[in-house]
Amino acid sequence: MNVRRSAAVLAAVAVIGAATPAAAAPSPSPSQAFPSALYGDKDPRYDGVWRQSLALLAQHTVGVKPAAKSVEWLVRQQCADGSFAPYRADPTAACDAKTLVDTNQTAAAIQALTALGGHDAVTGKAVTWLKSVQNKDGGWGYTPGGASDTNSTSVVIGALTAVGEKPQQVEKGGKSPYDALLTLALGCDGDDAGAFAFQPDKKGQLAANADATAAGVLGALGQGMVVKPGEKSAAGKGQACEDRTTPEQAAANGAAYLTKVLAEDGHLTSPAPGSDPRPDYGNTADAVVALAARGDTGQAAKSLRWLAKNAAPWAAQNGPAAYAQLIFAARATGTNPRDFGGTDLVKRLNATGPAPQSAEQTQAAEEKRSDSDVFGVWWYVGVCLVAGVGIGFLFSGRRKKQQP
Repeated sequence: MNVRRSAAVLAAVAVIGAATPAAAAPSPSPSQAFPSALYGDKDPRYDGVWRQSLALLAQHTVGVKPAAKSVEWLVRQQCADGSFAPYRADPTAACDAKTLVDTNQTAAAIQALTALGGHDAVTGKAVTWLKSVQNKDGGWGYTPGGASDTNSTSVVIGALTAVGEKPQQVEKGGKSPYDALLTLALGCDGDDAGAFAFQPDKKGQLAANADATAAGVLGALGQGMVVKPGEKSAAGKGQACEDRTTPEQAAANGAAYLTKVLAEDGHLTSPAPGSDPRPDYGNTADAVVALAARGDTGQAAKSLRWLAKNAAPWAAQNGPAAYAQLIFAARATGTNPRDFGGTDLVKRLNATGPAPQSAEQTQAAEEKRSDSDVFGVWWYVGVCLVAGVGIGFLFSGRRKKQQP
């Protein structure tokens, strides 16, 4: 979910909300200019499809119609088998064994294109591919065949839900994605009770990971990146951790863990080698979404206020995916993203890519279609009238011939 990546995560996974997923397709040569349809001005080899998907999804969420060429760019990034790589400089070239496709880019593209509508063939192929690379434990790794992790499994659950699939019915070897998530949830002992781990370590042990926990809560709830403002619930406040026998309970346990961690400073932190931990803006935004999805609005609102006060410089530095994360957090809490601590997140996001279709353009297009429809109707009426006149003359002529 965060823009920065530790070496371990870079080697393994892109997470929900991340602006720099792990695996990468070959980069374009330095002499190549990046496509004008692409959001963001940084090298897209690690996150082109990811950040494009988040940008388009965020725009749709706030009622902005993205530029048609930006949507088309995302569609054309798909490989013939339905998968997506982070970036394909030449989408006309067929994908091959060297094209490093992954589950995270694919799942993000599904969520964006499903929301925009009109791309059922594209999303259908992508879902089929995801099902084909599901692990026997029911989950997904970042790359096909990789060990299941909480973040990848959760973003795929969001994609399945977006297209109307029931994640609990998407099974491999009798295991569903929820089964995989439950194996990655910590028990109720110790200070990290209820958290999710990213993956088991080499010894099979689980270590709490706030990033993975935010993803795991959303995944266990069957939610994608965009959630509606949740109704206030006391379920997570002061709730004792219970054995994670159901996805709902695992989500409750994870939310309680996030609430506890966020309560200290209002935000999550990330380790900084050789220095004190730094605020983790991206993961904090995702934690807000996760808590809001469960109705734990108290801590979600507090952390959102912290983001509104502090996250603008981070978003400006990291671009479209960061702005999208903040927009998702604002929406989840019922906050206006156009006045986020004095920052218009929507305007800032739009400025990172092609200008979206304006209301005037949309209206003009609709009027053009309307005029065309009206013309078509009157053309049809005119043809019928002419035909009627012709038939009238024909019948008249016949009657005259029949008269004695």
